[in-house]
Amino acid sequence: MHIEFKWKTFDELTTDELYKIIHLRQKVFIVEQNCPYIDADYADQQANHLLVLEGKNLIGYLRAFEPGYKYSESSIGRIIIDLDYRKKGLGERITRAGISYLLEKFPNNNITISAQYRLLSFYNKLGFLERGSVYLEDDIDHIEMCLECFKK
Repeated sequence: MHIEFKWKTFDELTTDELYKIIHLRQKVFIVEQNCPYIDADYADQQANHLLVLEGKNLIGYLRAFEPGYKYSESSIGRIIIDLDYRKKGLGERITRAGISYLLEKFPNNNITISAQYRLLSFYNKLGFLERGSVYLEDDIDHIEMCLECFKK
């Protein structure tokens, strides 16, 4: 299995790549998780996008934001792995790639995520700590978490 990681801004995405991103996000977040919500939230234009490809197939994805856009810190979200590629360590690899990217681009900055609560232990293993209480987002329990790379 040859996996390729590609970072792109919104303007660098081809129409085909954007379509694949939207398709994968709808497939998992809306259909698989049975959660109707508006995925096209107009934040993609401000994001840096990590495409995880096997050949021409998009099998994973995340988007990253500079500090001050979603949170005061930098952030990652829409972390996703296609169902057929789960349980192979790709979730950890893609999340670590997002962390590395943000630490390189925005040094001395913490990273915040809005994590699905059921994935709490996954993110804890990567160094993220809970911040605040569990809240409902799109009918799914979430919790804000922060990777405190740099104490403020």
